[in-house]
Amino acid sequence: MDLLNCPNCGDIYVKHAIRDICDKCYREEEADYEKVYRFLRVRENRAATIERVAEVTGVKEELLYKWVRSGRLHTAQFPNLGYPCDKCGKIIRKGKLCEGCATGMIGELETFEMERNRQEALHKAVYLSRDKRK
Repeated sequence: MDLLNCPNCGDIYVKHAIRDICDKCYREEEADYEKVYRFLRVRENRAATIERVAEVTGVKEELLYKWVRSGRLHTAQFPNLGYPCDKCGKIIRKGKLCEGCATGMIGELETFEMERNRQEALHKAVYLSRDKRK
């Protein structure tokens, strides 16, 4: 049993396997979720953005991002919902990085690997030339 401070309110609580906040904050989050879900169930609100949902319901954007990221609010049902890319902040609907950042990181890794291979080849050449001199 782990005792932690709730990241929202600072109260001490017993950590649950599925909850990362205290019971009081959990109940508040559930009430906020019901507000958001009631708003989004209305057909004309299904295309609302995170900013619009936050404005109308009064629920913090960070909490909305949490629900989208965890799959609690499904982007298939609500196409304009998303959360920020971990690197650049662009709104995405899945994963941790937007396509641009993922592609950039792959390029950086490939460049790093090529440079590492070049360095290893250079070191081998130096050691081989030393061995030939002996």
